[in-house]
Amino acid sequence: MKRVGKPVFFIVAILIIAFTVLAFTGITTTYGDNTNVIVKGGSDIRWGIDIRGGVEAIFSPAEDIDPSEEQMESAAEVMRQRLIAMNVTDYEVFVDTMADRIIVRFPWNSNEKDFDPSAAVEELGDTAVLTFREGNETDDEGKPTGVTKDTVVLEGKDVKEAAGVYGQLDSNGGAGWYVSLELNESGKKAFADATARLSKENGTISIWLDDYCFSAPTVNTAITDGKAMITGDFDQEGATALANKINGGALPFSLDVETYSVITPTLGEGAKTAMINAGIIAFIIVALFMCAYYRLPGFVAVIALTGQVGVSIAALTGFFPGINSFTLTVPGIAGIILAVGMGVDANVITAERIKEELNVGKSIDGAVESGFSNAFSAILDGNITTAIIALILMGTFGATGTLLSDLFKPLYFMFGASAEGTIYSFGYTLLVGVVANLFFGTVASRLMLKSLSRFKIFRKPALYGGKKA
Repeated sequence: MKRVGKPVFFIVAILIIAFTVLAFTGITTTYGDNTNVIVKGGSDIRWGIDIRGGVEAIFSPAEDIDPSEEQMESAAEVMRQRLIAMNVTDYEVFVDTMADRIIVRFPWNSNEKDFDPSAAVEELGDTAVLTFREGNETDDEGKPTGVTKDTVVLEGKDVKEAAGVYGQLDSNGGAGWYVSLELNESGKKAFADATARLSKENGTISIWLDDYCFSAPTVNTAITDGKAMITGDFDQEGATALANKINGGALPFSLDVETYSVITPTLGEGAKTAMINAGIIAFIIVALFMCAYYRLPGFVAVIALTGQVGVSIAALTGFFPGINSFTLTVPGIAGIILAVGMGVDANVITAERIKEELNVGKSIDGAVESGFSNAFSAILDGNITTAIIALILMGTFGATGTLLSDLFKPLYFMFGASAEGTIYSFGYTLLVGVVANLFFGTVASRLMLKSLSRFKIFRKPALYGGKKA
């Protein structure tokens, strides 16, 4: 049985508490009227339509066409992909095939105070047709003409993935924001052939979004690895926005916004405050009960549960690198609460196992070790089954084309489209909470309790629920 040093409790507990505080508060710097967010905190959570309200927009074909049902569904799917790319999970997208309309609802951004619905829907309905064209011949209006109009090297469908990146822009060491592109197999050969030919004559390949040229770099060498970049006068927001448009794909036809309106929240800020206060009170009551009934294991469990809540908040705000912020809805809050309840259950199972081991005559060290070992299988089984349910919900109600979406596609017929965004939020928060519970409830709790058991003052069976001294 491997012994844990006495300082381990203090190290783990301090790390958990510091992390949780940071997850809630974040780190910002203020200079004059400018605020720079270094680490996102609880105030950066994007609340769902049901809590904070949002916008509803109705789109219709801009051209004099009669789109098929398949084309309307394709346009709606592009909008879903763009909303997911913008980390908006509480969305509703409906297709009215009788009137050739697409109805979209989505929440406000967390930092928007003076909400402008027209600006919010502009990016969503942008056709964003990406093309790479030979040369840079334009007419008086700046539109492509001549060889540039007639020679399309790549289209948006040939791009596998786009991302906003900060890095070196040229061989002179200049740095800035740009959009990195990784091409599909369909585009690699065409791009390699074009760059090989144009590099010999010092030609250019211009990069267009619709009829606007973003960049026209000179081709110095053949690009054969399928990786390219779009440069221009980008900041972080501009590069990310363009990457999102490219990743979202091109609409099958242009769309006009018929109407847009602000949606009043069904619950509102007052209800959100009430839910937060109720959650804090409930956590305090649970913490007092755990400490009073399970004593030392209960005290350790409270610290572990604090860390679990911190991870849930951090996963919503974009705290972790590579994990963007997600929309928190009422079902999403329910997912956090359910996961915390599972965390309490995991610690209760462990505390009861420790008590049982003490009451059959085992030493404190042996009881703690056996208690965690005997409880692990039950905790693991419960968390795995819950995680599977969360994955099914995320795969069914999340973006299409993902591994989870393809895996659970046979279940689609069971659910209506109106449920998609809110249920995805529930599955996401539940999954994050389950993963956090497995770590804090089995690893962190074990380390802290085994460390405390090394102190002479805590070598009393009564502190662990045992009946015998």
